[in-house]
Amino acid sequence: MSRAVCPGSFDPITLGHLDVVTRAARLFDEVVVAVGVNPSKSRLFSPEERLEMLTRAVADLPNVRVEGFTGLVTDFCTEQDAVAIVKGLRAASDFDYELPMAHMNTALTSVETVFLPTSTGRSFVSSSLVKEVASLGGDVSAFVPDFVLEALTARLAAR
Repeated sequence: MSRAVCPGSFDPITLGHLDVVTRAARLFDEVVVAVGVNPSKSRLFSPEERLEMLTRAVADLPNVRVEGFTGLVTDFCTEQDAVAIVKGLRAASDFDYELPMAHMNTALTSVETVFLPTSTGRSFVSSSLVKEVASLGGDVSAFVPDFVLEALTARLAAR
Protein backbone atom coordinates (compact mmCIF):
# COMPACT_ATOMS: atom_id res chain seq x y z
CA MET A 1 0.00 0.00 0.00
CA SER A 2 1.32 3.45 -0.90
CA ARG A 3 0.82 6.03 1.83
CA ALA A 4 1.55 9.75 1.55
CA VAL A 5 1.63 12.50 4.13
CA CYS A 6 0.30 16.00 3.46
CA PRO A 7 1.80 18.12 6.27
CA GLY A 8 0.89 21.64 7.25
CA SER A 9 -0.41 23.92 9.96
CA PHE A 10 -3.83 24.32 8.33
CA ASP A 11 -4.71 27.43 10.33
CA PRO A 12 -7.35 27.28 8.95
CA ILE A 13 -7.82 24.74 6.18
CA THR A 14 -8.64 26.34 2.83
CA LEU A 15 -10.19 25.03 -0.35
CA GLY A 16 -6.67 25.16 -1.81
CA HIS A 17 -5.51 22.68 0.84
CA LEU A 18 -8.52 20.47 0.14
CA ASP A 19 -7.76 20.53 -3.57
CA VAL A 20 -4.24 19.22 -2.96
CA VAL A 21 -5.44 16.55 -0.50
CA THR A 22 -8.19 15.39 -2.86
CA ARG A 23 -5.79 15.10 -5.76
CA ALA A 24 -3.22 13.30 -3.60
CA ALA A 25 -5.95 10.85 -2.58
CA ARG A 26 -6.29 9.87 -6.24
CA LEU A 27 -2.54 9.17 -6.48
CA PHE A 28 -1.96 7.18 -3.28
CA ASP A 29 -3.76 4.34 -1.55
CA GLU A 30 -3.89 6.36 1.65
CA VAL A 31 -3.21 9.98 2.55
CA VAL A 32 -2.50 11.17 6.07
CA VAL A 33 -3.15 14.87 6.54
CA ALA A 34 -0.59 15.75 9.21
CA VAL A 35 -1.34 18.79 11.34
CA GLY A 36 1.87 20.26 12.68
CA VAL A 37 1.71 21.17 16.35
CA ASN A 38 4.41 23.65 17.28
CA PRO A 39 3.84 25.07 20.79
CA SER A 40 6.21 27.97 20.11
CA LYS A 41 4.07 29.31 17.27
CA SER A 42 0.91 31.31 17.81
CA ARG A 43 -2.05 30.03 15.81
CA LEU A 44 -5.59 31.35 15.48
CA PHE A 45 -7.03 27.87 16.11
CA SER A 46 -5.84 25.30 18.64
CA PRO A 47 -4.41 21.97 17.45
CA GLU A 48 -7.64 20.25 18.50
CA GLU A 49 -9.76 22.73 16.55
CA ARG A 50 -7.61 22.34 13.44
CA LEU A 51 -7.74 18.54 13.69
CA GLU A 52 -11.54 18.67 14.05
CA MET A 53 -11.97 21.03 11.08
CA LEU A 54 -9.70 18.91 8.90
CA THR A 55 -11.44 15.69 9.88
CA ARG A 56 -14.76 17.24 8.94
CA ALA A 57 -13.35 18.64 5.68
CA VAL A 58 -12.03 15.27 4.46
CA ALA A 59 -14.90 13.14 5.77
CA ASP A 60 -16.03 12.29 2.22
CA LEU A 61 -12.58 10.98 1.23
CA PRO A 62 -12.44 7.34 2.40
CA ASN A 63 -8.69 6.93 1.99
CA VAL A 64 -7.77 10.10 3.89
CA ARG A 65 -7.25 10.41 7.63
CA VAL A 66 -6.07 13.24 9.86
CA GLU A 67 -3.34 13.06 12.52
CA GLY A 68 -1.45 15.59 14.62
CA PHE A 69 2.33 15.52 14.93
CA THR A 70 5.19 17.30 16.63
CA GLY A 71 8.82 17.35 15.63
CA LEU A 72 10.21 16.43 12.25
CA VAL A 73 7.82 15.49 9.47
CA THR A 74 10.32 12.81 8.41
CA ASP A 75 9.99 11.11 11.80
CA PHE A 76 6.21 11.21 11.42
CA CYS A 77 6.50 9.75 7.90
CA THR A 78 8.66 6.91 9.23
CA GLU A 79 6.10 6.20 11.98
CA GLN A 80 3.34 6.17 9.37
CA ASP A 81 5.32 4.03 6.89
CA ALA A 82 4.78 6.74 4.27
CA VAL A 83 6.56 6.69 0.92
CA ALA A 84 5.95 10.34 0.06
CA ILE A 85 5.32 13.83 1.34
CA VAL A 86 2.86 15.78 -0.80
CA LYS A 87 3.19 19.53 -0.96
CA GLY A 88 1.09 22.00 -2.93
CA LEU A 89 2.86 24.71 -4.89
CA ARG A 90 1.16 28.02 -5.60
CA ALA A 91 4.03 29.88 -7.22
CA ALA A 92 7.73 29.66 -8.03
CA SER A 93 8.49 31.16 -4.62
CA ASP A 94 6.86 28.11 -2.98
CA PHE A 95 9.16 25.85 -5.00
CA ASP A 96 12.21 27.87 -3.95
CA TYR A 97 11.13 27.48 -0.31
CA GLU A 98 10.12 23.80 -0.50
CA LEU A 99 12.97 22.35 -2.59
CA PRO A 100 15.70 22.60 0.08
CA MET A 101 13.32 21.02 2.60
CA ALA A 102 12.56 18.22 0.13
CA HIS A 103 16.28 17.57 -0.27
CA MET A 104 16.78 17.55 3.50
CA ASN A 105 13.82 15.20 3.99
CA THR A 106 15.25 12.78 1.43
CA ALA A 107 18.67 12.99 3.09
CA LEU A 108 17.11 12.15 6.47
CA THR A 109 14.92 9.31 5.24
CA SER A 110 13.86 7.52 2.06
CA VAL A 111 10.62 9.51 1.82
CA GLU A 112 10.24 11.34 -1.49
CA THR A 113 8.52 14.69 -1.90
CA VAL A 114 5.81 15.06 -4.53
CA PHE A 115 4.89 18.60 -5.60
CA LEU A 116 1.38 19.27 -6.85
CA PRO A 117 0.70 22.61 -8.49
CA THR A 118 -2.45 24.29 -7.26
CA SER A 119 -5.49 24.21 -9.46
CA THR A 120 -6.22 27.25 -11.58
CA GLY A 121 -7.89 29.91 -9.50
CA ARG A 122 -6.39 28.81 -6.17
CA SER A 123 -2.77 29.93 -6.63
CA PHE A 124 -3.18 32.99 -4.42
CA VAL A 125 -5.10 31.34 -1.55
CA SER A 126 -3.23 30.86 1.71
CA SER A 127 -4.36 30.53 5.31
CA SER A 128 -2.48 33.71 6.20
CA LEU A 129 -4.14 35.74 3.46
CA VAL A 130 -7.58 34.32 4.30
CA LYS A 131 -7.13 35.30 7.97
CA GLU A 132 -5.89 38.77 7.06
CA VAL A 133 -8.75 39.50 4.65
CA ALA A 134 -11.34 38.09 7.07
CA SER A 135 -9.92 40.11 9.97
CA LEU A 136 -10.43 43.27 7.90
CA GLY A 137 -14.04 42.37 7.14
CA GLY A 138 -13.50 40.90 3.67
CA ASP A 139 -15.56 38.05 2.27
CA VAL A 140 -13.50 34.84 2.21
CA SER A 141 -16.43 32.48 1.67
CA ALA A 142 -15.08 31.41 -1.73
CA PHE A 143 -11.83 30.17 -0.17
CA VAL A 144 -12.83 28.05 2.84
CA PRO A 145 -15.52 25.45 3.60
CA ASP A 146 -18.71 26.90 5.12
CA PHE A 147 -18.07 25.49 8.60
CA VAL A 148 -14.54 26.95 8.56
CA LEU A 149 -15.97 30.35 7.60
CA GLU A 150 -18.33 30.16 10.58
CA ALA A 151 -15.49 29.24 12.96
CA LEU A 152 -13.20 31.90 11.49
CA THR A 153 -15.86 34.61 11.73
CA ALA A 154 -16.66 33.67 15.33
CA ARG A 155 -13.01 33.54 16.38
CA LEU A 156 -12.21 36.91 14.81
CA ALA A 157 -15.32 38.49 16.37
CA ALA A 158 -14.23 37.24 19.79
CA ARG A 159 -10.88 38.99 19.45
